[in-house]
Amino acid sequence: MNNTYDLIVVGAGHAGCEAAHAAAMLGSKVLLITMNMEAIAKMSCNPAMGGVAKGQIVREIDALGGMSGIISDKSAIQFRMLNRSKGAAMWSPRTQNDRIMFSNLWREALEENQNVSMFQDMVSSLLIKNNKLTGVVTAMGFTFHAKSVVLTSGTFMNGLIHIGRNQFGGGRMAEKASTGITEQLVSLGFESGRMKTGTPPRVDGRTLDYSVMEEQKGDEQPSSFSFQPTTILKEQRSCHITYTNPAVHETLQKGFLDSPMFNGTINSIGPRYCPSIEDKINRFAERDRHQIFVEPEGWNTVEIYVNGFSTSLPAEIQIEAMQLIPGFKNAKIFRPGYAIEYDFFPPTQLKINLETKLIDNLFFAGQINGTTGYEEAGCQGLMAGINAHLKINGSEPFVLSRSEAYIGVLIDDLINKGTKEPYRMFTSRAEYRILLRQDNADLRLTEKAHALGLASQERLNRLITKQTELNSLKSYIEETSIPPEEINPILVEKGTNTVDQKYKFKKLLSRPQLHIEDFETVKTVSSFLKKHDQLVKEQVEILIKYHNYIQKEKEMADKLTKFDKLTIKPNFDYSILSSLSAEAQEKLSTIKPTTIGQASRISGVSPSDISVLLVYFGR
Repeated sequence: MNNTYDLIVVGAGHAGCEAAHAAAMLGSKVLLITMNMEAIAKMSCNPAMGGVAKGQIVREIDALGGMSGIISDKSAIQFRMLNRSKGAAMWSPRTQNDRIMFSNLWREALEENQNVSMFQDMVSSLLIKNNKLTGVVTAMGFTFHAKSVVLTSGTFMNGLIHIGRNQFGGGRMAEKASTGITEQLVSLGFESGRMKTGTPPRVDGRTLDYSVMEEQKGDEQPSSFSFQPTTILKEQRSCHITYTNPAVHETLQKGFLDSPMFNGTINSIGPRYCPSIEDKINRFAERDRHQIFVEPEGWNTVEIYVNGFSTSLPAEIQIEAMQLIPGFKNAKIFRPGYAIEYDFFPPTQLKINLETKLIDNLFFAGQINGTTGYEEAGCQGLMAGINAHLKINGSEPFVLSRSEAYIGVLIDDLINKGTKEPYRMFTSRAEYRILLRQDNADLRLTEKAHALGLASQERLNRLITKQTELNSLKSYIEETSIPPEEINPILVEKGTNTVDQKYKFKKLLSRPQLHIEDFETVKTVSSFLKKHDQLVKEQVEILIKYHNYIQKEKEMADKLTKFDKLTIKPNFDYSILSSLSAEAQEKLSTIKPTTIGQASRISGVSPSDISVLLVYFGR
């Protein structure tokens, strides 16, 4: 049995899988150690990938050569582009996925990678010599040596599950917790903490009445996450929407005395923006209903994920309250919801490459760093795997800036701001979100992936071809004029001003009422437009409509470093700025930043909050 590798990845969740795959693709011999090989890349919570800001991250992972986008496409049962009614910076792809297929496809991808080996066991301790990582020891007594270790423990380190007053050890329902590593790292000088997350009940879809719910179908013309050629969905499964009501809330309140959230059993902090149902009705008592998303778990199962009903109340209260929700009168529960507490390590203890400051060649990725979400974990795993490989081969770290990727925003936030609550990515966390759109992730990052060795020459050639097509179409639109007799009927139909002479295509397309498909019947330009792919046309439209905003953000990115020269008095009273968000006032008052730059990197302080400060200080 081989016990020496270049790299060991501990944990086979979304972070661990991306880390192992990336490092192995770069040439490292990787050992992936997991406590359960039947649960590789298991979707512990909702069976979905992407969403607002998260979809951008999945596209970036794909553009960098990661696998999350490809696996999501192959296991998708529904695709939706969210926020189409808003600006292009907010457009976010999301898939509903077959939970079992997603896990199986990830395992197949890892097994097809000849540089990846796997072993089922729990890592109980790390081997460290002279503050340098040298290997791991497992619970069964096996010792494995390596030049580097990526630790991706998820919710398993000293995990504790709560259902009402019942509590028991576990990293997930029916899976045991991992022990030993936290205590070892704390003894070495690391700071650790506890976080909480939760999950809703799963129910039997055959017992639900969908006729009283709102159907939520996928896109009529579904797209995909991956920029590589992939299979587009021809058939989709619908989700449904229903709502809680006062009777549901009253029933849930009966269990509050037994709730670990309210009786002091749980002291750790849960996700601010994804609260449990009991937390919702407690914090937002003025609301008489909350939205519930009814999400299928796959193609060939009746199991349903009750999104929006995360809870750790006693099981009997969960069932009683759930059956008062429209459509759930006869619902049968497969397994109750629960909360889980677990260990994490404040990420301010990491370097920019996700390597720990105290121990050389030890990298952290995923929920161990205080994040929440598959997508946030996956991108950290990818970056940790890349950087672990680079480190042991004497190469410079691979780092993405805040203006290059949401991944850069996330890592910069974690290591510079830290987090005391589960960190979730939002578009509002990015100063340059019109630059960091989901449609241009390949243009931003694939050339970098090729330079690393994660993107093939064939893929780079496809990117070059795409860029050429974009430039060609954009130039054509900028240079071409359209006669009034061809365009005026469309302008009248769209409710915008007509023209009395030839008018630049670019200026017409800049109008908010018009989209590029509206010009496909215009004789002068129709034949040229039809030569181009729909996604290319869509991207060119974005570049033209948002040209001024894009240029402004590029200029802002160049000026970013100047923020660190703009000082703030240490004892400034932020409560006088009513335009600041409540979270920003709280964080700024506690941390007391000395510069605008430092303030901009505090978790929870958004770009709009920084704008308020700049205006107030006359900058």
